[in-house]
Amino acid sequence: MLPFARVTIIGLGLIGSSIARAVKQHMPSVRVTGHDADPAVRETAVRLALCDDIADTAGTAAIDADLVILCVPVGAMGAAAADLAADLPADAIVSDVGSCKESVVEAVRAALPGAVFVPAHPVAGTENSGPEAGFASLFHGRWCIVTPVEGTDGLAVERVREFWKRLGAEVETMAPDHHDRVLAVTSHLPHLIAYTIVGTASDMEEVTQSEVIKYSAGGFRDFTRIAASDPTMWRDVFLANKEAVLDMLQRFSEDLTALQRAIRWGKGDELFELFSRTRTIRRSIIEQGQDDAAPDFGRSHD
Repeated sequence: MLPFARVTIIGLGLIGSSIARAVKQHMPSVRVTGHDADPAVRETAVRLALCDDIADTAGTAAIDADLVILCVPVGAMGAAAADLAADLPADAIVSDVGSCKESVVEAVRAALPGAVFVPAHPVAGTENSGPEAGFASLFHGRWCIVTPVEGTDGLAVERVREFWKRLGAEVETMAPDHHDRVLAVTSHLPHLIAYTIVGTASDMEEVTQSEVIKYSAGGFRDFTRIAASDPTMWRDVFLANKEAVLDMLQRFSEDLTALQRAIRWGKGDELFELFSRTRTIRRSIIEQGQDDAAPDFGRSHD
């Protein structure tokens, strides 16, 4: 039995459009209604036939939904929830896809008092954005972390978990605050570092921009992929999860100082030990199926 018969997606960017495509592929009998605040995105969604129906307002989209998924930047979650509050069915479950959970829980519960809210975070994405960037297999083999607050209806949580399993995701459950600390390390801090490195390189007066681009080998080239991510989304992420991000950034700064000292004093053994340990972590990620071992990150050499 399908967990939901009528799904509404609010926000039709990369994640929202990928959910729409994945539902069509894995649960074709489920009716999908979509809405985006941007009229141009709605027009594109109609052209791509992303959903069974594209509504002009959030309330109209949600009016007969079993599940409403908020796929907007975390800073816009509260406003998006408020937009559909008057039309949300009493028995509907509301979820989201934000990469910060505590701030989203607070905002959505304030906008939808009494609603059943089961937050979730599919840990998947690309550097691209917009409805044309989505694809049905985005969630295959990726983790979706479901983060219900204490006391949330157990059946509602299980229905959301089953929904993501049907889309091909591996599902884990965490408390919202724990999720935010984990993601601060695994996602938010790496993005912050990538933005900083690319920004530093572009600001160096002794290296022209053309040289930075021309000689973008290996590491820098891969940092630019991360740094090309949606600026609105990541601005909101850092502001919404600032306590955990600042904590991890402080830890990183201390480790970076220790690395700087090891290089300055020629401590080769210390550097070798660190690099060996991090190499082991890379192997573990591959073993758990979160990446593959294709040479040169799978780039074609044809």
